Amino acid sequence: MASVTFDTHKFVRRLREAGFQENQAEALTEALRFALEDSELVTRKDLQIELAPIKSDLTVVKWMLGLLLGGVAALVLKSFF
Repeated sequence: MASVTFDTHKFVRRLREAGFQENQAEALTEALRFALEDSELVTRKDLQIELAPIKSDLTVVKWMLGLLLGGVAALVLKSFF
C-alpha cells in the first residue's frame, strides 16, 4: 500500500498562522498523523491488480451472451424462414 508524506512542522505553522494556539495545533497535527498512519490507502496500481480478474470474467460473460443471442436469433430465423 502507499504511504503519505506529511510535513507536521509546516502543518503546525499554518495552524498557528490561522489563529490556533500552539498546544491546539500540535494536538490536531498528532491526531491527523495517527489517522493517516492507520489508514490503508489504495493506489491505482492496486486497483488494477484487484480488478483484472473481474475484467477477464466480464469478457467471458460478454462472449457467452453474444453466442447465446446468436443461437436464439438463428433459431427464430429458422422457425420463420
